[in-house]
Amino acid sequence: MRRRPLLLGLTAVPLVARAQSSAAPPYPDRPVTVVNPWPAGGSSDSVARILMQRLSADLGQPFVVENRPGATGTLGHNFVARARPDGTTLLLGTNSTYAIAPHLAALPYDNATAFAGISLIASSPQILCVHPTVAAQELAGLLALAKARPDALSFGTSGIGGTSHLATEMLMAMANISMLHVPYRGGGPAAQALLTGEVQVTFIDLITALPFITSGQVRALGTSTRHRAPLAPQVPTIAEAGLPDFESSTDFAFLAPAGTPDPILHRLAAASAVALRAPEVASKLEAAGITILAEGPDQWPGYFTREVAKWGGIIKARGIRAP
Repeated sequence: MRRRPLLLGLTAVPLVARAQSSAAPPYPDRPVTVVNPWPAGGSSDSVARILMQRLSADLGQPFVVENRPGATGTLGHNFVARARPDGTTLLLGTNSTYAIAPHLAALPYDNATAFAGISLIASSPQILCVHPTVAAQELAGLLALAKARPDALSFGTSGIGGTSHLATEMLMAMANISMLHVPYRGGGPAAQALLTGEVQVTFIDLITALPFITSGQVRALGTSTRHRAPLAPQVPTIAEAGLPDFESSTDFAFLAPAGTPDPILHRLAAASAVALRAPEVASKLEAAGITILAEGPDQWPGYFTREVAKWGGIIKARGIRAP
């Protein structure tokens, strides 16, 4: 008689487990769409495809990257903001859109509340590049040319409010120079414009700039971050080249629609952290100059608040407005 309650208790455990698992199917149980709000060929596209290939293998469902470019990334952000918060539609955004764009125009979504952070995936330095026809071998030479002939040099960007745009605005403010802005629909098109000589100056994410620097199609004058890029150690930082307080980077974040259940967010964050440190993923990203961060949902709110405030201050000081 004394054994019977113990036996009943033991048999109840698998019954409870089966009931819980039937109530909440394992995630993901269907293909997942990951929106990249920039055109193919840029740094965000490379990061998205490298990471999602590994997530597909690890989680057993396809994570399909879908490019939805336009309006400095806000078209893709709006699409994801309106999606069902069930983990089947996600976003790989950059600080161009989630930290800068809200200061420049009214958005069709509430940027402060529309998304839940999964992971701050990585960051990339930008390289200040010039076309080989520009008679400047270093940053000081470029600044001298720009001061001698205001607005004679044109600079390409990924769009009004993109990190390449804001980095150039910061550069012009610190150096007291003026160049002509030519916005494009993403980092890839802006880099192509520099290659053809359509513009003379462009900040290009390192992942995109490296092959052009190596081939001599562009000349690298400075790195945007505080430290030199390990893959381009010959390129001085802009801070050490003459503008001591200069610092900028392109940050990549994995986001979900607001209201996505916490278990899904944390599963994706954990899987992303594992994937980012997998040798084949880490080697590809590091070979492109990407710094892996893999910060999770708990770190997102603080980072987001600081990044929005930083770029908002620059936009206000420079009087930058969307057309």
